[in-house]
Amino acid sequence: MAAKALHFDVGDYVVYPKHGVGRVIELQKQEIAGMQLELYVLRFEKERMTLRVPTNKAESVGMRKLSSDKTMREAMETLKGKPKVKRTMWSRRAQEYEAKINSGDLASIAEVVRDLFRADDQPEQSYSERQIFEGACSRLARELAAMEQIDEPAAQEKILEILRTAAAIYNKDKVPA
Repeated sequence: MAAKALHFDVGDYVVYPKHGVGRVIELQKQEIAGMQLELYVLRFEKERMTLRVPTNKAESVGMRKLSSDKTMREAMETLKGKPKVKRTMWSRRAQEYEAKINSGDLASIAEVVRDLFRADDQPEQSYSERQIFEGACSRLARELAAMEQIDEPAAQEKILEILRTAAAIYNKDKVPA
């Protein structure tokens, strides 16, 4: 069964699950192993990386257009929710968080950002928690920035403001001992 290939134009922003937001900079035709292939050439500015994806494989690798406004609103609502603190071992949680980030699903990425956010008055994060938080936050901010045509730091500040507001609400009920 041949899957209908997704179609992206040069200049389109796309989301590649493992790398985040990139831009289609070119459509190429190349002969590889005796077969003619049409490729999307994606540029990821933040990583200074170029990726070639066969057009017929774009859907199966999870490449997609930027999220809809509705999906982005849902992700922002997720950030406002109460963080879920899991009591499992950090190594297992870290694997779950990485899987959510690499899924490319905006709501899942927002969950990771929400759950790992630490307000200034909260205990310090471990190095690996901070790394995963920053990766997820950056992934979310790049998609928000591309959708709202703002720069990534401005998008990140928007996300952090939502998180700080939510943290202030949920930390009120915690009285210091």
